[in-house]
Amino acid sequence: MKPRELIATANIPGQDQELRCYHHDGAYAVWVGNTELMSTRVFGSEEQLAELALERLGPRKAPRVLVGGLGMGFTLRRALQLLPEKASVEVVELVPEVVTWNREIYGQCAGHPLQDPRVTVTLGDVREAIENGEGAYDAILLDVDNGPEGLARPGNDSLYNTPGLKAQHRALKSGGVVAVWSSADHPQFDQRLRRGRWAVSQHRVRARRDKGPVRFIWVALRT
Repeated sequence: MKPRELIATANIPGQDQELRCYHHDGAYAVWVGNTELMSTRVFGSEEQLAELALERLGPRKAPRVLVGGLGMGFTLRRALQLLPEKASVEVVELVPEVVTWNREIYGQCAGHPLQDPRVTVTLGDVREAIENGEGAYDAILLDVDNGPEGLARPGNDSLYNTPGLKAQHRALKSGGVVAVWSSADHPQFDQRLRRGRWAVSQHRVRARRDKGPVRFIWVALRT
């Protein structure tokens, strides 16, 4: 059996936790504690986050898209495949090393989407981009932490509480969409979302598209 090799680590800003990047048998994975956050072997649901959001949005000539959480680049890659030439995509990533790893370690696994000229990268908290971007975005794609219940960074919960959802509503253009990825169902978040000014659909998808653990994606249209 080939050994798993620890190749990089990173501190999560504001938290006493560490991200660990491993290489094993041609694949890469990032862990926090005892939980695997992402892997280059399993990314079907991350791609579907982009697919479901942009399908709900519909065609627009020059949409502006916010991607919260770069991960391993698979959501970004799929969004770029579906978006028109005049689109612009802002990726906000909290951990600088995750951007570096995408550029220098495992970016080839997703086809180096950060090299696309439509992409800009902002280091920081996606909440700030949302709060400062009133009416700025056609779509917001959130794959932050493990979903509405913060794992790596409990402060991420504020993205998904009532004030956080109101801020996302304000950040969208008319008819814009928010899509949220989660590793597990979250009935409280679902109820909170449906109480707001959104047209909401929830999707159960497989981690590998056709197999693997069930993941959840909420798509909310601004009304």
